[in-house]
Amino acid sequence: MKKVIVDMDGVMADVYHQLVQFEKRDSGREIEISGLAGIPEIEAFPNGKKHVNEVGFFRTLPVMEGSRAALEYINNKYELYIVSAGMEFPNCLREKFDWLAEHFPFISWEQIVLCGSKRVVHGDVMIDDYPKNLDHFAGEKLIFTQPHNKLIENENYQRVHSLEDVLSIL
Repeated sequence: MKKVIVDMDGVMADVYHQLVQFEKRDSGREIEISGLAGIPEIEAFPNGKKHVNEVGFFRTLPVMEGSRAALEYINNKYELYIVSAGMEFPNCLREKFDWLAEHFPFISWEQIVLCGSKRVVHGDVMIDDYPKNLDHFAGEKLIFTQPHNKLIENENYQRVHSLEDVLSIL
């Protein structure tokens, strides 16, 4: 059975909309996502580092549109693992687990890998928004479009814009 590795933040969870809301709450500044192509998140959101370390940030992330249905389909047809780097932001480990349990109850705890580096992960397909996580992966690499990676062109990745796009590839 095909093993499919899916990143959480930026693929299942809408980090950009959360960062926009937190930035507006704290500074009053409204950042337009459409103007962030090619800009790393740390540069796009002046208070971003503070926000991702804030209790509740990961627990209250919005769910990416269409991700629940797509992942339920993938879960029923393939060997699915959710792999998310969480060691950099220690508050997020429990929050990510609780978020997944609430929004994706069909994914068991055995399918969740919260790690430091994704270099240890092996499978047939990896879906991630960060090239650094895809570069080491030996299987098929699907780069999930987010503003920070929008300008990246790499023949080693196949670009997807939604998890529904992934279904047509699998």
